[in-house]
Amino acid sequence: MPGGKERELKRRIGSVQTTKQITRAMELIAATRVVKAMNRADAARPYARQITSVIENLAAGGAEANHPLLRQVDEVEKVGFIVMAGDRGLAGAYNTNPIRACERQMEAHRLEGKNYSLFCVGKKANAYFRFRNYRVDHTYEGFSDSPAYEDARRIAEDVADAFVSGEIDEVELIYTEFISMGTQKVSVRRFLPLEDAETLAAEGGGDAAAVAAFEFEPSPEAVLASLLPRYIEARLFGALLDCAASEHANRQRAMKSATDNAEELITKLSREMNTARQAAITTEIMEIVSGAEALGSGTDADGLAAALLELNNPMAAAAAGAINPSPES
Repeated sequence: MPGGKERELKRRIGSVQTTKQITRAMELIAATRVVKAMNRADAARPYARQITSVIENLAAGGAEANHPLLRQVDEVEKVGFIVMAGDRGLAGAYNTNPIRACERQMEAHRLEGKNYSLFCVGKKANAYFRFRNYRVDHTYEGFSDSPAYEDARRIAEDVADAFVSGEIDEVELIYTEFISMGTQKVSVRRFLPLEDAETLAAEGGGDAAAVAAFEFEPSPEAVLASLLPRYIEARLFGALLDCAASEHANRQRAMKSATDNAEELITKLSREMNTARQAAITTEIMEIVSGAEALGSGTDADGLAAALLELNNPMAAAAAGAINPSPES
């Protein structure tokens, strides 16, 4: 019957094996989902590129828009932060990095005397800032791993309303940009106000000739003004899709690391259990040998040697040889 230490090690090995099965399953699920998220992000990019191109072409063609989203202020008093994290953990540093980046940005603006407004996307971001007594004005949860365009529209409406009403003077977007399966980085970008028409015309790379080939109803200015809200929705949706792909990629890596660590721990515990079992067998054999020597009877020694040989253990056989040596030795 195994000793107490062997039973404890066996229970620990069983527990680690169960954990390994769970982490391996989560790794495979994340590997499947990250491919779908990458495909969704790639499918959304042409729309964002096209709407950006149209806005740049309109600006290059001389269209002037007096839209509230282009409002510039001389002195920024309050900054809004859209911080995107996940709804679940077990994804390495995916949730921590954008939250810490947002905290650094808030501290930098606070030192300049500016107030803040938080738009938290994901349960982890909301829980972090509320636990540390930050004021969270808007929260969005339940869609971090599979966002829809309506989710981006809802966030864009809240942010645009706060900006247009003058509640906030500037908005920064903080999210995890997906570059490849092995590379994701936290990006901090100005989200609002948008660049004015002159800046878009000068730096956007628009083509005025492309605008001249079309007729716009009611006017190029009206089309430009109607496209600007769609533009911020497209930017937010692209950021949400990047975050979803980044979350799954980070979770896959984290679960693979956990599975590898579980395998190493199982190997280590198995060696400890074998050592403990061998020590217990050695102790039992030494007790038997000591008992045989104390008896000093050949008959008893023969019986003990036979019993040890029946154990079918190399150490038991060696002990049997010590009790009843062969005539040649």
